[in-house]
Amino acid sequence: MKASLAGLFRLRNVGLLLGLLTITGCAGAVIGGGAAVGTAAYQERGVRGVARDIATATRIRTGLINAGEKYVSGVGVEVYEGRALLTGVLADEATRAQAVGLVWKVEGVKDVLNEIQIGASSLRDLAKDSWVTTQLKTKLTFDREILAINYSMETVNGIVYLIGIAQNQKELDRVIAHARDIDYVRNIISHVRVKKGRS
Repeated sequence: MKASLAGLFRLRNVGLLLGLLTITGCAGAVIGGGAAVGTAAYQERGVRGVARDIATATRIRTGLINAGEKYVSGVGVEVYEGRALLTGVLADEATRAQAVGLVWKVEGVKDVLNEIQIGASSLRDLAKDSWVTTQLKTKLTFDREILAINYSMETVNGIVYLIGIAQNQKELDRVIAHARDIDYVRNIISHVRVKKGRS
């Protein structure tokens, strides 16, 4: 029964559902919370793990907002099992170091995966990156051999960053192969953990 229900949840955009929790206002939180809890039950990290990661990501984003606009627009945040994946583009090394330092101070952060690039992105680059991420999410969602609910991803300047939990190495290899198949992808960097005891 659980396996068949998990198949239904593969068809949902998990990132969108979890993102609803960050909507300000009670109505948004209630709607997003209900959807996220239903989805979280089928993730490897479980409902409590998802809730902890959402709370940690919210604290990180709040800290970055308080630090200034350049961090809000320049830094992407994904938190999985307390590991904070930072992506995006900032102007210089000092600004990147400050962002990483801010994140390390946040309660619930066990590790910081600093993938923030130095430089700039054009609107065209941002549009391509968004398209790549959407394509990859769609491919994973409809691949019956991948439990897409366990993956989060970001694309920055043609580089795809992955985080999550793979059922086994074969599943992770399929995810990476899907990413390689997409136009504009220059590289794939995986921070995905493969479940222990699975081949």
